[in-house]
Amino acid sequence: MMRTFKLEQSKTEILSPHGGLALVGHCLNQLTTLGKTSRTISKRHGISNIDLIRTYLGQMCLGKSDFEAVELARKDPFFNAAMGIKQSVSSARLRQRFDEDSRALIPLLDAASIEFLQNAQVPISALSTGHVPLDMDVFPMDNSGTKKEGVSYTYKGHDGYAPIAAYLGLEGWCMACELRPGSQHANNEFLHALDRILPRVRSLSDKPILVRLDSAHDAIENRQYLSEQAMDYLIKWNPRKQEPLAWYEKASAATTWCYLRPGKMEATFSEILDETAYARRVIRVTVRQSDANGQLFLEPQIKLEGWLTTLRPDVADDHAVIALYRDHATSEQFHSEFKTDLDLERLPSGKFDTNDLVMAFAVLAYNILRWMGLRGLMGKDAPVRHKAKRRRLKTVMQELMYMACRMVSSGRQLTLRFGKHCPGFKAFSSVYGNI
Repeated sequence: MMRTFKLEQSKTEILSPHGGLALVGHCLNQLTTLGKTSRTISKRHGISNIDLIRTYLGQMCLGKSDFEAVELARKDPFFNAAMGIKQSVSSARLRQRFDEDSRALIPLLDAASIEFLQNAQVPISALSTGHVPLDMDVFPMDNSGTKKEGVSYTYKGHDGYAPIAAYLGLEGWCMACELRPGSQHANNEFLHALDRILPRVRSLSDKPILVRLDSAHDAIENRQYLSEQAMDYLIKWNPRKQEPLAWYEKASAATTWCYLRPGKMEATFSEILDETAYARRVIRVTVRQSDANGQLFLEPQIKLEGWLTTLRPDVADDHAVIALYRDHATSEQFHSEFKTDLDLERLPSGKFDTNDLVMAFAVLAYNILRWMGLRGLMGKDAPVRHKAKRRRLKTVMQELMYMACRMVSSGRQLTLRFGKHCPGFKAFSSVYGNI
């Protein structure tokens, strides 16, 4: 017979299902100077800016982006102690203050995110060529059915936003995730975004940078700008009105065809575009005379693809260039972590600037959780998981953020007690001890 439990609610003990907030609060207060810089936004009275930041960042790291979620934490002693909050804030006041000060708070959060990465001395891994990848891309966020400011028709066929994000290194550290209206073209104001992002990149790594972009950014202005900044690039070529048959003839004259299967052949070659500021175009022409089942086509199907790069052949040959760009698709995984793990598919405010501030909070939360995953969930003491190069944010939340603990106050000392069989205790301790 199954035993039943007697349910009781303690009147004295302070229990929390979110022990990982102690790590987030420690990172924010020890590895950033937001406590000082937030005072530059003067307020004559009311709750301090740093308490607003700590409150919302704590909720963001738990995957709660809506303002109403802070009501659950207002009277939680552990939440306030873990994040270092002196005065709790209501959801209505939080929304109002963010609406008032969003433009002033965004630069502070952007600077704090880079400051955290510097002080935490995060690893920034390079590619086989020795370059550190900087992947930039636009991704859609579905906010259809709303009347929020800036929501418009996106290239995915729904109404929403189209923020542009930048990720550094193989670990995927986020340099920025700037909100944009859904209908804005990816290359519109792209150089202005680079002006803000490249100084952050240089402050974190002195290795050569390889900027990887999709075909929406195939513009001569972008290539000239990156060359002037002494940065290598790898950009997907946009053939636009090119004639595939003409390139088929060029491929036949430049190289030999590789037969992948009966009825399908492929040729890869490159051509120099600029000798002075070295640049070349790698082209791949694929010809299909039948499908995979052997059904013949009335006319051969010719597919034309290309990549523009400043990487020299001795650094990366034609096939290596294609493989390097294929790895650019990893950034799509990082986009999904913003939208699903941090619950940011539908943004919480009706005002564009406030939602842009929410994305700045998301960048800081993303980097903190990414660092926690690399520091605590990749070693021998980590809870049992499959092997991986990194842990996605959802895994970090499951293994480190959602750890039940009890807060004990004795002799002016706060102690966190975890269960005897807590599988993540050693990982939690290793992260906390390295802050």
